[in-house]
Formats: sequence, C-alpha cells, structure tokens
Amino acid sequence: MANLKALRARIASVKSTRKITQAMKMVAAAKLRRAQQQAEAARPYAERMERMLASLGGAVAGSPDAPRMLVGSGRDQVHLLIVVTGERGLAGAFNTNAGRFARNRIRELEAKGKTVKVITVGRKGATYLRRDFGSRFVEEVSYAQVKRLSFEQADAVAAKVTAMLEAGEFDVCSLIYNRFHSVISQIPAEQQLIPAKVPAPSGDEAAPAASSDGALYEFEPGEEALLEQLLPKNLSIQVYRALLESAAGFYGAQMNAMDNATRNAGDMINKLTLSYNRTRQANITTELIEIISGASAV
Repeated sequence: MANLKALRARIASVKSTRKITQAMKMVAAAKLRRAQQQAEAARPYAERMERMLASLGGAVAGSPDAPRMLVGSGRDQVHLLIVVTGERGLAGAFNTNAGRFARNRIRELEAKGKTVKVITVGRKGATYLRRDFGSRFVEEVSYAQVKRLSFEQADAVAAKVTAMLEAGEFDVCSLIYNRFHSVISQIPAEQQLIPAKVPAPSGDEAAPAASSDGALYEFEPGEEALLEQLLPKNLSIQVYRALLESAAGFYGAQMNAMDNATRNAGDMINKLTLSYNRTRQANITTELIEIISGASAV
C-alpha cells in the first residue's frame, strides 16, 4: 500500500504542476499578442530610418566634420556589445541561444586581438555571460520591474552608449538580440550601430542624396546638421526595436515551452495512473489469493 500512496502523491503533484504550466501558457499567449503587434509596428519605422540615414550618411561619410556616431573613431580595436535577453526563464532555449551567440562573438573578437566590452539588457543574459566574461561588463540593465517596455528604457541605454562614445571608450558598437521571426522561431542576430553602415561613395559629392527607391532629395539644413540630430534618435530607435523583438520572441518561446510542459505533464499523469491501477489490481489479486488459500487450508 505504500507504493499506492506514493503514486497518489506523485499524480497529485504532477496535476498541480500542469495547472501552473497551463496558466503560464495562457498568460504568455495573452502577452504575446500585444508584444508581437508592438514589434511588427516598430519594424517599418526602424528599417526606414536606417535606410534613410545610410543614404544621407553616404554623402558626408568622407567629410572631416562627419558626426562621430556615423563614422566612429576610425579604429577597430575596442568593441562594445549590447546583449539583449529576457528577464525571466522558463522559455526554452530563448535566452541560451542569445547568450551562446554573444559568447561565440566575444571569443571570435578576442581571438583577433580585439578588446570587448559588454552591456547586458536582461537578467538572464547577465547570468549566462557573467561567469566567463564578467570582467568585460560595463553595465547590467534590468527591466524586471517594468510591466510594459517603453521608448524611455531604450533611450536610457542609448544615452549610456552615447556617453561612452563621446568619452572614447569604444570604437565599434553592435547589438545582439533574438529577432522575432514567428511564434516558434526566434533567430539570434547582430546589428552594428556605430559606426553606421553607409553605401560606398559614388564620387559625386555635389549630387543630392538618393533614396533606395531612386528618388532624389535636397536637405535643408545640410546633411551634417540633420545627422547630428537624427543619429542619436536612430540609436534609441534601434535599441527600442531590439527590446520589442526580444520581448515578443520571449513570450512566443515561453508559450511554446509551457505548452510542451503541459503536454508532458499530461503524458506523465496517464503513465502514473496506469501504473497506479496496475499496482492496485496486483494488491487486490494478492489479497484474494491469500483469502482463498486460507479458506482452503481450513
């Protein structure tokens, strides 16, 4: 009977766990809808801003007065990586994939003799990288207490990066995050922020800037003045986009992980119930045999 008691306790425990995973799946699904809408709404603006600055910057990239955020320091020795991950776990391999991508990138840069500095956004990324690369950390940013991400959080990270750039603390800045592809697919990606990527110069510096669709634009004030205003804003926008993409990917990964956990719990309950019934039947059969044997002996 002790085995039956243990099986009943195990079945009750797994059922309680299944209720928790079902609730977490429903919460993640509800949050995913809003996060996905935000991420998809931010993409066109961020991509258009990036293309416009690339086209605009191509005309002034070779100028000695070009903004530092556009052309960088002119060196390629110190790399700053902004690693964006989730604040919580129970999301499958979501955080591990981004952390592994960042780890491999750090090792690749250091193998080339580069100096690497790291800013982590999200507690899981900091936890994953701290053991091997804690000495490279510049700052650990966490928004665990923030219910809904806003542009202010991204602007704060961008302000830190801008201050480091003005102080000459790095040469190249890149963003690493999980790009939201679909509910079941989040792809680790790297995006270079500083220096901004610009098309190769055409050789005609006097020509107006051309957009990706072939239209020609004349800017007033000049390109340098516009870039001084737009580049910091673009930095915040790209960080904000990464935060939204990461948030949508996290909830998608968590929903799938909790769905799998719920299914596994159901399978385990079925197996434990079958084992419980078999054990109980075996005990009943044993008791009947003992009674019949005793009656036959009398």
